Amino acid sequence: GVVEACLLHMLKRRAAGFLRSDKVAALFTKVGKTCATAADVCKKVQELQQQVESRKNQPNGQEPLKRQGSTTSKTPVLTPQAIKHIWVRTALIEKVLDKIVQYIVDNCSKYYEKEALLADPVCGPILASLLVGPCALEYTKLKTADHYWTDPSADELLQRHRIHGTHGRQDSPCRRPALGIRKRHSSGGAAEDRFAASAREYVESLHQNSRTHLLYGKNNVLVQPKDDLEAIPGYLSLHQSADSLTLKWTPNQLMNGTLGDSE
Repeated sequence: GVVEACLLHMLKRRAAGFLRSDKVAALFTKVGKTCATAADVCKKVQELQQQVESRKNQPNGQEPLKRQGSTTSKTPVLTPQAIKHIWVRTALIEKVLDKIVQYIVDNCSKYYEKEALLADPVCGPILASLLVGPCALEYTKLKTADHYWTDPSADELLQRHRIHGTHGRQDSPCRRPALGIRKRHSSGGAAEDRFAASAREYVESLHQNSRTHLLYGKNNVLVQPKDDLEAIPGYLSLHQSADSLTLKWTPNQLMNGTLGDSE
């Protein structure tokens, strides 16, 4: 969306097309007449749009029949947001968005007014340079709900944290109880699914993940819930998110999965 806003800033009416409502499509189409890279993107976008249209026309969302021996992949399911930005998105996934923007900057007088962002001798090349990084990434695999199970274990992440943190601290924990999530071998159901989801969230919350950053962790921190009860050892950790700090303490028995019927 941001890239589109930059591309549309003070775009000439002739370049945008007098009657076309999709100005970005008009720009890519016009640039594609003299830029082979943009022409390839135009072809891929047209194929995607045809596949989306054919998917809409299929009854009950059924896939169209493929030819025998065809290697055509399954029709991609594009979200409304992806369809809205399909031109920039396709160029980004194909890793050519930076080249197309650079071509537009080099030939800005054809498409833009003098006061346009891409016509600026400084801002135009900077935008093209900023897009080199995103275009170097692979967008074929996205994070899924089970992504965190492929992360390193909590022990490994804590060990990395100690290595990169202050060395030789006397109060640094030398060992932390191993995580043990009890597996249930049953027929499955809503209760088991909720248990698996809560267990996954629990494991994520114990160590560094994509949402929070582990700042500090110490084992065998004693907490006394009531005056007449014995102090309970547990794991204390400090987590930082985008807008807050969270202090967590978990009993060792719960971490080991051996809490049983204890209160």
